[in-house]
Amino acid sequence: MTDVSAAVRPAPNVTRTGWGVLAVVCGALFLEGIDIAMLNVAVPAIADDIGLATTDAHWVISAYVLAYGGFMILGGRTADLVGRRRTFLVALAIFIAFSGLGGLADDAWVLIVARFVTGATAGFMTPAGFSLLTTSFPEGPLRDRALAIYGAIGAGGFTLGVVAGGFLTDVGWRWVFFAPVIVGAALWVAGRAVIRPDQATERARGGFDVGGAVTLTSAMVALIYGIVTIGEGRDVAMGVVSFIAAGVLIGAFVAIERRVADPLLRLAVLREGLLLRSSAAGLLFIGAFFAFQFLITLYLQEFQGWSPIATGLAFAVMGLDMILAPLVTHRLVKRFGNAPVMVAGLLAGAVAFALALRLDDSWGYLELLPSMLLIGVMFALVYGPLTAAATAGLDESEHGVAGGVVYTAFQFGAALGVSAATIMLVGGHTGAADPADYQRALLVPAVGGALALALGIATWIRGNRVIPG
Repeated sequence: MTDVSAAVRPAPNVTRTGWGVLAVVCGALFLEGIDIAMLNVAVPAIADDIGLATTDAHWVISAYVLAYGGFMILGGRTADLVGRRRTFLVALAIFIAFSGLGGLADDAWVLIVARFVTGATAGFMTPAGFSLLTTSFPEGPLRDRALAIYGAIGAGGFTLGVVAGGFLTDVGWRWVFFAPVIVGAALWVAGRAVIRPDQATERARGGFDVGGAVTLTSAMVALIYGIVTIGEGRDVAMGVVSFIAAGVLIGAFVAIERRVADPLLRLAVLREGLLLRSSAAGLLFIGAFFAFQFLITLYLQEFQGWSPIATGLAFAVMGLDMILAPLVTHRLVKRFGNAPVMVAGLLAGAVAFALALRLDDSWGYLELLPSMLLIGVMFALVYGPLTAAATAGLDESEHGVAGGVVYTAFQFGAALGVSAATIMLVGGHTGAADPADYQRALLVPAVGGALALALGIATWIRGNRVIPG
């Protein structure tokens, strides 16, 4: 009880600053989540309206994912070096501007460029917001509660964005871009008011590692491009070339980081605390979820003939995490710790994905409901505790880059999950998918969920060894 009391004593000051920061960064994370989820629903309408070929329509999504994952670690290090508030607000302003440009676009290339820049700025905004949050609350119950809320809101963006995308697309697909402009502008004004100015003493010392930034960002973009390209199955050779290029660039990055005085990513940080294991579990957990959501969306719309709105509403129950996490997760973390709670959530997810393997041609909402509810529990118990565990044992000056590593893993997971699910679903034929194809493809989230659970248990064991108590 003594530790809890000590953590709660500065609450008046935290109330004036930390909770305001939490509201803003949660809003930004939710905005990023709904941005990509809404586009998943709106892409067919966009392609029809602006004359984007069916074979190229995926770039409305892929351009964002490429840039988001590619710039994440660079964004985190930039936040640590030049200031979290400055990085967050500048990135949010550019995000707003290019989201608006996407809504005004009449040419496919303008839209795709706008999506790439929007993804890149999200890659700066997310780790900056994450480190703003972790440094605004003292380690302990207050931070655990804030991270639980943060995780719930972020996960809610993935699930509720599908619903919002269905309704906005019915009004007009351009509102899928204009709605984030309105929300983002309100967040920018609020952020400027509540986030205190950067202090020189809060920034990481050292210079900017240009060589590391160029090689790592290029490697991340090449790697995600290869995953997306091979997943679509249209240009496997280019995907292989991208993997080779990524390997060469990662080798160059490691060589640079070992020699430079002020590295972009201190390689030893990956061996400290729980960052690497938590990020790997996060990659698999998000990959399993995106594969599941992708497959069930196709099953309901293409096989069962559901409308986008009906499909989105079916996923809405997963927003249960937005209620559970603020009410329950921080209490469980206080009693058991981050890693055990994360493992419980990963177990719920593994069961959810395993249940979906029974899918057949008669399945509807009631048959899917148990999996949907368990996924809501999964997000409530995993998202916040996983990100908290990732920073355990690290100095606050490296929370930005740690956030970049975690959220890069999330983006890789999303790309891997959807690509693997696509490969399994197509299975070498070009006709319409049947229930057997969906059953086979649902092995991807089932296996991913099981592996995430195994890694979560390994993270728990590692935490007991290196971060006692």
